[in-house]
Amino acid sequence: MRQWLIAAAAVLAAQAAEAQQRPAVVELFTSQGCSSCPPADALLGELVQRRDVIGLAYHVDYWDGIGWKDRYALPDSTARQAGYKRRLALRSLYTPQMVIDGRVDVVGSDRAQVLRLLGPRRPVVTPRVAKDGGTVVVELPQAAARQPADIVAIAYLRQSETAIARGENAGRHLREFNLVRGWRVLGQWSGEARILAMPINELPSDADAVAVLVQESDQGAILGAASMDLPR
Repeated sequence: MRQWLIAAAAVLAAQAAEAQQRPAVVELFTSQGCSSCPPADALLGELVQRRDVIGLAYHVDYWDGIGWKDRYALPDSTARQAGYKRRLALRSLYTPQMVIDGRVDVVGSDRAQVLRLLGPRRPVVTPRVAKDGGTVVVELPQAAARQPADIVAIAYLRQSETAIARGENAGRHLREFNLVRGWRVLGQWSGEARILAMPINELPSDADAVAVLVQESDQGAILGAASMDLPR
């Protein structure tokens, strides 16, 4: 009986510890036209295999006029990177750039630095994301909030391969992961319990997963995150 109680206590302690942690959010700003980006794309591909990481690749559009037009580039991705430039007081936009938890940026191919910045983190709020018929439902419990936050939904494609014909990566076959196909703010959160709904058919047709970030307003620190696959 004593051994059973010890084992049960260990399981409960592990479950409690897991509940107190949340995945790290790694946002990569990249481009198929950037010769320095493939190593960062590959690193993101490794990171998204981890249960404690939500990785997202935003393909920016300012490389498109330099030999190769990235078929996944979005103006909104460039706008999100510009938001981090302002928030983190950076001197310029660059690729490959990884932003960890909305708090710090690092060169996206710097494996040692990226891994150093990952680790257990406590959520301020733990969103729940589920499918209900043709709708994605986001539920946020009541929790203490330091300041207002945005609830951001990000639709993404888990994997794609592209043969590059021109530009800096001409002749390369790129394998890329968690490519952002669109994102928008669903609403705000200030500590109250909330339930929001988003029709699946309003998401980009080539997306097969969605992440929900609870992020301090004006692209500040990420307070909580969750993701789920989309039915297609």
